[in-house]
Amino acid sequence: MSQILKCIRAVLCLALVTFLATFGYAQQPGGSIRGQVTDSSGSSIPGANVYVTGPGALSKKLSTDEQGAFSATGLPPGTYTVRVVANGFGPFENRAVTVNAGRVATLSIPLTLQVAKQEVTVQSEAVGTVSVDAAANAGQLVLKGTDLDALPDDPDDLASDLQALAGPSAGPNGGQIYIDGFTGGRLPPKSSIREIRINQNPFSAEYDRLGFGRIEILTKPGTDKLRGQVMFNDSDAFFNSRNPYATNKPSFQSRQYEGNLGGPLGKKASFFVDFERREVDDNAIINATTLDANFNPLQVQQAVVTPNRRNEFSPRIDYQLNANNTLVARYSYEGNTLRDAGVGTFNLLSRAYNTTNNGHRLQLTETAVLGAKVVNETRFQYLHDRSGQVGDNSVPAVIVQDAFSGGSSQTGNSFNLQKHYEIQNYTSVAQGAHSIKFGVRARTVTLDTASPQNFGGTFVFAGGRGPQLDANNQAVLDAGGQPIIQDITSLEQYRRTLLFQKQGLGAAQIRQLGGGVSQFSISGGNPVAGLNQTDVGVFFLDDWRFKQNLTLSFGLRYETQTNIHDWRDVAPRFGFAWSPDGKKGRQGKTVVRGGTGLFYDRFSESLGLDAVRYNGINQEQFIIGTPSFFPNVPDIASLNAQQRPQTKHQVDQALRAPQTLQSAIGIERQLPKSTTVAVTFTNSHTTHLLRSRNINAPLPGTISPENPLGIRPFSGGNIYNYESDGLLNQNQLITNLNSRFNKNVTIFAFYVYNHARSNTDGAGTFPANQYNLSDEYGRSALDVRHRFVMGGSVGANWLHGVRFNPFVIARSGPPFNITTGNDINGDSVFTDRPAFATDCSALSSVCTPFGNFNTRPLPGEALIPRNYGNGPGSFTVNLRASKTWGFGEDASKRPASGSDGGGGFHGPRGGPGGMMMGGMRGMDGGGGSGKRYNLTLSISARNLLNTVNPGQYIGTLTSPLFGKSNSLGGGFGPGGSSGNNRRIDFQLRFSF
Repeated sequence: MSQILKCIRAVLCLALVTFLATFGYAQQPGGSIRGQVTDSSGSSIPGANVYVTGPGALSKKLSTDEQGAFSATGLPPGTYTVRVVANGFGPFENRAVTVNAGRVATLSIPLTLQVAKQEVTVQSEAVGTVSVDAAANAGQLVLKGTDLDALPDDPDDLASDLQALAGPSAGPNGGQIYIDGFTGGRLPPKSSIREIRINQNPFSAEYDRLGFGRIEILTKPGTDKLRGQVMFNDSDAFFNSRNPYATNKPSFQSRQYEGNLGGPLGKKASFFVDFERREVDDNAIINATTLDANFNPLQVQQAVVTPNRRNEFSPRIDYQLNANNTLVARYSYEGNTLRDAGVGTFNLLSRAYNTTNNGHRLQLTETAVLGAKVVNETRFQYLHDRSGQVGDNSVPAVIVQDAFSGGSSQTGNSFNLQKHYEIQNYTSVAQGAHSIKFGVRARTVTLDTASPQNFGGTFVFAGGRGPQLDANNQAVLDAGGQPIIQDITSLEQYRRTLLFQKQGLGAAQIRQLGGGVSQFSISGGNPVAGLNQTDVGVFFLDDWRFKQNLTLSFGLRYETQTNIHDWRDVAPRFGFAWSPDGKKGRQGKTVVRGGTGLFYDRFSESLGLDAVRYNGINQEQFIIGTPSFFPNVPDIASLNAQQRPQTKHQVDQALRAPQTLQSAIGIERQLPKSTTVAVTFTNSHTTHLLRSRNINAPLPGTISPENPLGIRPFSGGNIYNYESDGLLNQNQLITNLNSRFNKNVTIFAFYVYNHARSNTDGAGTFPANQYNLSDEYGRSALDVRHRFVMGGSVGANWLHGVRFNPFVIARSGPPFNITTGNDINGDSVFTDRPAFATDCSALSSVCTPFGNFNTRPLPGEALIPRNYGNGPGSFTVNLRASKTWGFGEDASKRPASGSDGGGGFHGPRGGPGGMMMGGMRGMDGGGGSGKRYNLTLSISARNLLNTVNPGQYIGTLTSPLFGKSNSLGGGFGPGGSSGNNRRIDFQLRFSF
């Protein structure tokens, strides 16, 4: 608490300094450059790029609003260069704009029509610089135009690649995606995306989550002319390679239809509408080990077609309310169906269930220009998502741990209705050398669910100990006539149970011979449960141009939420950017940038819903160890009559939101050929990390043959408690390279060395020993040591204008946890870890390529570290090749806005510099032929080299597949398809 008070006092002192500087006590007030960009007829040009460079390392990139206006404020006195670039127009440059303290320099900038080829050349000259602006960190990545071609059109692949580009975000929950300033919602079709910003301004107080890993997506608004495009994408198994974990090459088909249309609605409004339909017949690959009719192990490799149909539709309207106010309204609909979900890897076809999802989203954004220095934005979002699952839960499920899962899916007829409300009000103020922003965000979610999950019951075979058997399934005796006891796998435990039941043996005899069920669980009662949760965040930030070559950023954020008793989430932030060689009017080429701040993660509403559902009253849950009634299933009434103890879920009264203190320091350097490189070191220290713990587990040493349930500290059964006493420490060294080498070649790349250790991997992590957490600190699941990503765009003029977009992803293996597979301590979770073994001949020893392990450690014996194993790495090369044919009149010769009677959308004048308020002139998306109509043919290869990237290794020692993988790696590999190792997509796009 004392540290928090010190932070608050420091921020208040900084706020006082900011107040004095803002209201006239600054030594040298800044000036401004304002202007309006028009065409030869006098009509405004929205969406033009304006580059302002001046003394020191000052460099700003702005965008004209819908009336062609721009404003760069807070500029130190001196001489500036203003460069303007717009689609279809020749460049403009004024190298002698004088800015005086407290004065405004006004420009009227007419642009002349020219071909698009000249524009590309000028635009490439304006990038590749470093700046001390708070939001201009060279470590960020901004993708737009042809840069977006490096990304896939499939939305699942797109999400995967964006996560790869964002890098291994620090903190417990990774990065976050914002779409037009809102959290949540679907990814829009790629053709509807105007710009993607990744890792921009990581210490801004405007955002709740960590900036490293943040992805901001801006969609296209309407335009001043009718423009649009249609696209068809097709992929077939004939062109793809076989999944190495399938014995055959199953049928696969993916078709994607996509299009958009935008244009004016009179003189004060514009529209933009996009649609998308996906028809994917993917494959789920089953790779499991079961038993044949003679109880012999049987390898099952089966490909199951999982048809998926998705329809999306999203119209948007931009409307000028008056000279100073604009309104943007956007509605989105998504409908999705998936058959035979839940199948694959160990899950057999009997586990299949069907899902449906229907989502609606409404977004409203009102922008008000309150004078020459103040802009206010109010945003509202409403999400309405309803999902359903239909599957069998009339028969029990049978899980033979990491061998196979059979029986029914246990989903029943369930539904989940979520309603999300979000409102934001942000105000930006440009005052002299200060760029101030403050605001508030409030979010509310309402959950209404019905989940008869596991109402049919589940039997678990986890392996254990039993006598060694001979070829006739008779116990092998030692010299003293006693059975030789050994560890047996989960599949062997299941085999012995079925075999000896067939022979007519009783439950006690079967268990003596190593058979019997390890655990049985069942739920019942009321399947309906609901929850409401609200969180609020307020912030204030000030980017202060203290000197021409030094910017200081101060910020303060406060957050709170319902459903946890935590009101202490104060988050001060600080950042700086200093150019040591930006002196005496010389443009600096080096920037030292750093920052520090506190960040909080909200406690998820889904965890709170678990505590409401399984509170022992609304819905009952029973977990019974070593039951004797397999394969019969007792009903809930009989279990209550037997006074079986229930398992409950609850949220700890002292739970706090996870808190991360992150610090970063780095150096950015401008190189020749429009190239920048940035090297950044980050340190993250997270406390109050979430974990689960059974606080009513049997006390250590109290389980015995006479008392198999042990002695518990509280009456009743298991109590799964969500707690926040976890810890994470992470260090990263990040190297970024961005280059627009010339008009034909752009490259972006980063390499990350990462080292992360923790004692939990999230809310679902249980310790090996519920009463000893000291052994849990080890490698974090985030501890992927090496990552490398490279992408870009290469125009091959020697191949008649073919453009190549490579995308390379490489990473070392993530860690995985090694467990015994048994519940030795009776806490109902299979998280027990072995100790190290020194004698491989011992019956309790398992010797593996990952080490030698003792599956029966003595009380007090040190366990192996958590996440001790190291999984497989991956290497993927994706490549896209495209060719555009243009026809019709030159785009540059089309009548400009206002001269063809089309009007166009005109927004308010005079917003603060750099603020995008709509408008993007041109959205041909076809690749720059300069013609009115464009036809683009593309061929994309996911995993071009057909590299086999295995999925995570199986870490259960009682599994017959321990230390092996039975599936392809997910995440940043080939993408949404699991039926093919290499996938080829063909695409045809027409735009006008």
